[in-house]
Amino acid sequence: MTTTIRPTGPLQQGADGAKSRTYDVCVNSRRVGRIKITTDSRFGAGTGRIEELHIDPADRGRGRGTVAALAAEEVLRGWGCGRIRFTAAAGADAALRMAASLGYVERSRNMVKQLPHITPELPPQTAGRHMDAAEFERWRSAAVEGYAQSWIERGVPEARALAESEEEHRALLPDGAATAGTHLMVLEERGSEVGTVWVARAPAPEAGAYVYDVHVMEEHRGRGHGRSLMLLAERAALADGLDTMGLHVFTGNTPALRLYESLGYRATRHHLNKDLL
Repeated sequence: MTTTIRPTGPLQQGADGAKSRTYDVCVNSRRVGRIKITTDSRFGAGTGRIEELHIDPADRGRGRGTVAALAAEEVLRGWGCGRIRFTAAAGADAALRMAASLGYVERSRNMVKQLPHITPELPPQTAGRHMDAAEFERWRSAAVEGYAQSWIERGVPEARALAESEEEHRALLPDGAATAGTHLMVLEERGSEVGTVWVARAPAPEAGAYVYDVHVMEEHRGRGHGRSLMLLAERAALADGLDTMGLHVFTGNTPALRLYESLGYRATRHHLNKDLL
């Protein structure tokens, strides 16, 4: 039996050049699933994405998904893509095994924590406070540049990365430090600033709080301030009546990943990449 993918409709192409198409996964002429392929608008036309991959239960465990994913790679090569992205939910062991067998590498993950009912205490000699206006302007400039750099490192052209970062910060912080549901906090130790954290209500449809940025000043790293900043974020979320907190972390940032795991965060989604040769 031969597994193939067959278009269910014409190629969709947006004004910005983004492409998408949905295919049936077929064994001979029998439909056994579907797959949706797109170009990733955030990363540009050179990056593709498996947006959806579903194999009917009766046909699972027979390699249908693997063949469909390989066929999707060929389609994306034809679209001029040099990289493909795929997201799998935590616990989707079959999808993660398939991705690993095809050479996908985890780039980052989303994590979430059920917050305790008791407000956590900060370590002695440390305290948190909200940024003032001047601090916010300095922080925002550095945050926009730092977030853009994370995109540049993933292959996004510099100009586009800076524009995307600027737009995202503008959308999330329309009223600056006074944006409703947002806490931009400074952590101090013995009265000296050691780091900052940005926590806010999570974007729909997510629930709870979300940590957008946590930063320990370089000269103060390795002294547990990252943990203190996360506890400060939890305190802000609990004060707003929120009982969960999410975040995104790059898998290569081992110290941050270990910190979040030690604080009780668990993975919810795994984001994987593969270069198309």
